[in-house]
Amino acid sequence: MRRRDFVTLIAGGTAATWPLRARAQQGERVRRIGVLNPASANDPVWQARIGAFQQELALLGWSIGRNVRIDIRWATTDATEIRKQATELVALAPEVILAAGDSTVPPLLQLTHSVPIVFPVVVDPVGAGYVDSLARPGGNVTGFMTFEYGQSGKWVELLKEIAPTVTRVAVLRDLNNTATVAQLGAIQAVGPSLGLEVIPINMREAAEIEQSVKTFANSPNGGLVVAASGAAIRYRDLIVTLAAKYKLPGVYPYRFFVTAGGLAAYGADLIDNYRRAAGYVDRILKGEKAADLPVQAPTKYETVINLKAAKALGLAVPQSLIARADEVIE
Repeated sequence: MRRRDFVTLIAGGTAATWPLRARAQQGERVRRIGVLNPASANDPVWQARIGAFQQELALLGWSIGRNVRIDIRWATTDATEIRKQATELVALAPEVILAAGDSTVPPLLQLTHSVPIVFPVVVDPVGAGYVDSLARPGGNVTGFMTFEYGQSGKWVELLKEIAPTVTRVAVLRDLNNTATVAQLGAIQAVGPSLGLEVIPINMREAAEIEQSVKTFANSPNGGLVVAASGAAIRYRDLIVTLAAKYKLPGVYPYRFFVTAGGLAAYGADLIDNYRRAAGYVDRILKGEKAADLPVQAPTKYETVINLKAAKALGLAVPQSLIARADEVIE
């Protein structure tokens, strides 16, 4: 069994049970961690992330009910619900909060500038105003980035390598997320050198995505690239379904698009980011300040290929690409 699968099992079996009643051993202080997720509790992607976070905390010596209590809030993707859950979480007076990303950090910052906040998945924390700089965050927020913008160009390079006849690429981006603007810019910079026309498509709601992809697919030699954002995660199943329906080769920012049936992905190992975030939570509980902990870029990237999806699209994935892929789904 791979470690990733083990983490998923851990998450599925325990995430829903947090927090547990604290049963501290005599004389041992129970610390309090808050977790705010922009997802439903039954979402396997987020369960795996929380499972990885829990597993790493355990390796660092934190035990539920003995020396730590974890209050998890599953706020779904609704902005009003996220704000409500953020308010309730801050009222519990946790000593540190794990905030999943760009939809959860801002409402928490509106409520507190004293409780340390650690994010495991944010694209541009400086541009979003969460930190003063990557090296010296300066406030009560720090964490881990999902990727560097130069990575975006690799998505179209990967698409062209798998599907060399593609001449048009639709880039699905979230207009409400400024980071996707930079991602689109990186793709547009690389596109012409690969003979690709780059066409932006907005991801505001399901009906818009369906209509835009359908219209794009009316012309030949098209492919898809999905920019990294919360909207991309929210609509992942729809996007993968549309790509298959209209025979559009797609490259995605996260592995779980490919396990859901997508063609290929290149991006950071976000499970690893959650493990590293547990390390920052541990250091904060032991006395370090978020202001002094530098924001870090990913250290693990992964290329994932789905040969079954390639076959359905009539594509032959080059053996050289299969050989260097981190995971191949058959």
